[in-house]
Amino acid sequence: MMLLTDKEYLLEKFPGKGGWTYVALPEIKPNGDMPFGLVKVRGSIDGYEINSYHLMPMGNGNLFLPVKAEIRKKIKKQAGDYVHITLYRDESEFEIPEEILQCLKLEPEAEEKFMNYKKGEQKKFIDWIYAAKKEETKANRIAKMLQMLDKGEML
Repeated sequence: MMLLTDKEYLLEKFPGKGGWTYVALPEIKPNGDMPFGLVKVRGSIDGYEINSYHLMPMGNGNLFLPVKAEIRKKIKKQAGDYVHITLYRDESEFEIPEEILQCLKLEPEAEEKFMNYKKGEQKKFIDWIYAAKKEETKANRIAKMLQMLDKGEML
């Protein structure tokens, strides 16, 4: 379990209506194995536990931690306040669900392409499929994934 940071940070807010509240984390470097350099973390914000959270790219090579309204309400903080952040790299293993593996086995070329994708790209497909609320939508997304793999496309 790798400690990434354990210190005080300023809560900031992106300009404009609906701008996200966040903490800039310039000392944590993007992950080259994930789309957009996302880094999966767990830890705490002023003692509020966070799990399976993603640091997002700022566009300048740095990452930021979005701090949702729900968290800000619990810790009673807002943009302009300082918060104590402890973050660890979340190294929980990504596993491809058995039903996806079975579908891929029926399409050997698609399976080979999928298995050659970086874990982050594989996870994007899996997350997209399982974000479906209905089984029918999930089945359609699995079929769409197989079509995309045949064409060498990514999400």
